[in-house]
Amino acid sequence: MSTRDEVESFLDEYQSTLSAFDAERTAALWGTPGTIVGDEFVGSLHTREEMARGLAQAHPMFQMLGLSRVDHSVLEFAELTSALVRIRVRWHFYDGDDALLTDSDYEYLLRRDDEGLRTYVAVAIDEAEKLARVAAERGVRLPGM
Repeated sequence: MSTRDEVESFLDEYQSTLSAFDAERTAALWGTPGTIVGDEFVGSLHTREEMARGLAQAHPMFQMLGLSRVDHSVLEFAELTSALVRIRVRWHFYDGDDALLTDSDYEYLLRRDDEGLRTYVAVAIDEAEKLARVAAERGVRLPGM
């Protein structure tokens, strides 16, 4: 399997876990420590249990917005070393009627370890403002906004 195919397989699994609101399965796709970076937040989580708890905190917000399904497009792909891959992904968020709610771009640093590819760094590029826009359009007041 090529690294590009391996990345697509990894992202297919990742989107499946997001669509199912399965924080434990999503966290299993992370290495530790895992770091999330955005304009308003930087944090590293040192166990998969911490990661699962952090991921689960976003589930009520996504459910309030009507998220039903997640898909992705790979915008950029760079094999940095035999173990490191940098990707830019556009996540597509759909509601129960399969209408696009919004999309959001992330950059990831993936590392191949004994379990396969795992996310070690995620950079949120535009998620906060796009989710805020969807919430405003739908009349949903999100916590902290």
